[in-house]
Amino acid sequence: MADTLSPIAPKPAGGMIAANAVCMVSMISWAAGFPAAEHLLTIWDPLAAATARFLVALCILIPLWAMIDGPRRLLHARWGKGALIGGLAFGLGAYLLLLAQALTDAVTVAIIAASSPIAATLIEMVWEKRRLRLPFVFGLAASIVGGIIATGSAPHAQLGLGAAVAVVSCFLFAWGSWATVRFLPDLSPLGRTSVTLSGGLIVLAVSLLGGIALGITDAPAPLAKAADVEALLVYAVFGMAISQLLWIMSVGRMGVAVAAFHINISPFYVMVILFALGAAWSWPQFLGAAVVGLGVLIAQR
Repeated sequence: MADTLSPIAPKPAGGMIAANAVCMVSMISWAAGFPAAEHLLTIWDPLAAATARFLVALCILIPLWAMIDGPRRLLHARWGKGALIGGLAFGLGAYLLLLAQALTDAVTVAIIAASSPIAATLIEMVWEKRRLRLPFVFGLAASIVGGIIATGSAPHAQLGLGAAVAVVSCFLFAWGSWATVRFLPDLSPLGRTSVTLSGGLIVLAVSLLGGIALGITDAPAPLAKAADVEALLVYAVFGMAISQLLWIMSVGRMGVAVAAFHINISPFYVMVILFALGAAWSWPQFLGAAVVGLGVLIAQR
């Protein structure tokens, strides 16, 4: 893979600083989508919201990809393989995550996503034959402890089915992120993101249309207010187009396991955004984010 590094190979310090910065911005952008999703879930069901999110994101990503890499790259891309990865991991995974949010709440889902480093580590152990070194184990432990600290501060956290759905979504997302970098080596991060999200859109759109035809799902209502349109744009542009592109870039540089540590800081980012919108500040979530950040540093020693 010309534009990626092995997840277990040594990396230049400067490059890793940049990769961590990119991953941090990706998580902040992803976190911005949770409050926006809360608003959309009052208008649409999870399947309609997820489909609209992918559609708007791809309306930005594909023209940008064609402009930067050239139309020939689009024609010769591995659309079949990319669609298969994206449909299973990102299409189904995104729907399950949004379903989990509908069953619980934004902060609770972000906290449950703290299982992502464990899922990503297991994936690298099985497929990349990762050897667990002591600093990485300490970093993983710190990431889990940080998630536990944040979980203890979550008000009215509803677990059960919502938690189970979110955990499955995390495993799918971790596998899809690894597979995107692993099996699409000839594409740029922008190309990888566009191809795999297209597969996700196909799965979601077919499911939505089939649900409407069978009377299982209601047709999405028009967005009547400016706030509705703003929520969709934030959810699709920041919560998917930007965040997913930056995420795939960082996975290509540091591996999915270490990159997934950053997901555990997302509850703090969600809390900060909600705080800016008028919610209460949570010091335990701040402490949890600090512990996870320490784990990120230790794991990359």
